[in-house]
Amino acid sequence: MNSERIVSVRTYAVVWVSLLILTVTTTGIAFIDLGGWNGFVAVTIGIVKALLVILYFMHIRFSQRLTWVFAGAGFFWLAILLGLTMSDTLTRAPVPPPTVATQVGVQPR
Repeated sequence: MNSERIVSVRTYAVVWVSLLILTVTTTGIAFIDLGGWNGFVAVTIGIVKALLVILYFMHIRFSQRLTWVFAGAGFFWLAILLGLTMSDTLTRAPVPPPTVATQVGVQPR
């Protein structure tokens, strides 16, 4: 028979308030110009929020080790996807912004 650990309401409240604070932080950071760091900071905050949800609301924190292995494999796969996406994005040549003539369909002379 499985004996499930009972998580207190206080723990859920603390995690929920932490998620709200991180959401407000993400919104606030979006309005601050950090240059190239905006995406990194937003993704980092998103990963922290995902970890809180997975650990506490999905009850992974008190689960068996096999569940931890599969949750870790999911994060490993996420890291692979983010790494490949960033390697593609960061190695592209910058595209110049369109001029007014090309926006209205007039060919430059």
